[in-house]
Amino acid sequence: MLTRLSRPARAGLLAISALATTAALLTAAPAQAAGPSYVALGDSYSSGTGTKSYVDDGTSCQRSTYAYPSLLAAQKGYTLNFRACSGAKIADVTNTQLSALSSTTRYVTISVGGNDAGFADVLTECATPWWAGDCDGAINTAQAFINNTLPGRLSTLYSSIRSRAVNAKVVVVGYPRIFMGEDCNAATWFSPAEETRLNQTADLLNSKLSAAASARSFSFANPTSRFIGHAVCDNPEWLNGLSNPVSESYHPNRLGHSSGYAPLISPLLTGAVAKTTTSYAARVPASEIAESQQQYAAQDASIRPAEFRLPDLTSPAARAAARRHGIDVQRWLARH
Repeated sequence: MLTRLSRPARAGLLAISALATTAALLTAAPAQAAGPSYVALGDSYSSGTGTKSYVDDGTSCQRSTYAYPSLLAAQKGYTLNFRACSGAKIADVTNTQLSALSSTTRYVTISVGGNDAGFADVLTECATPWWAGDCDGAINTAQAFINNTLPGRLSTLYSSIRSRAVNAKVVVVGYPRIFMGEDCNAATWFSPAEETRLNQTADLLNSKLSAAASARSFSFANPTSRFIGHAVCDNPEWLNGLSNPVSESYHPNRLGHSSGYAPLISPLLTGAVAKTTTSYAARVPASEIAESQQQYAAQDASIRPAEFRLPDLTSPAARAAARRHGIDVQRWLARH
């Protein structure tokens, strides 16, 4: 026989039932899952050198929340392990970065090879006046390395990436043409012919990166066409010209990452275009990147930064070169 409950009793039972339901839901609800694992490998073009804002992770790697790995991770909700480091060469990636990869890694990006070819030193040589340096010789040496030595090293590296990250989508990221045909910076002396050869060297490097990526069934993100109209001395620049501090020079700036690299890489990495802007930098707290990378600080300390150096026409070597060519440095500077 059913017994009618009093109103207070019914209210009490309802309250107990509601509490029980809530408790069951809380117990059954899983903790929010971390986003897919994304490991960013490589050099300064991935770390964010040139954006002028770097996380304090105890290294000189110059990792930035404005770099494309941070922007893509923020937009897509990925869990980012940001191992890219300014100055890294292929050996550095192998020795200090590949340990971040595993069978659970879903996404990988990598830019490396420019430092192996000595591109910062080549730029330094070519930034001097024609009488003070040997730009063509430096370019010839870099191109010979790119043609003859780099492909084998890339093949070995990409094989190691695949063996560690067996299930990952891997995108190899190339380098843009830096110059647009003229030099608008007062303290450098790139000639139009030198700028053309330097751009051709970037194209050559990209061709080797693309071939090595294809051989391993990796995707290749070629930034050449996307950066046309945004080189050094273009308006707007997506690549820094001579900058202060000088270490920022000849690297993608914030727009280069948000408008250049991120929209280029996203469809190759995930199959969808990421509508990234610099505002996404705030969505990956610098403290999170710093905390995740501090454990690698000792390893990262072994990486030697590769930086462009400002031409010094007062050095003994420059003055000796001027004498050989019959150049009065002070008069030459006054005219140029």
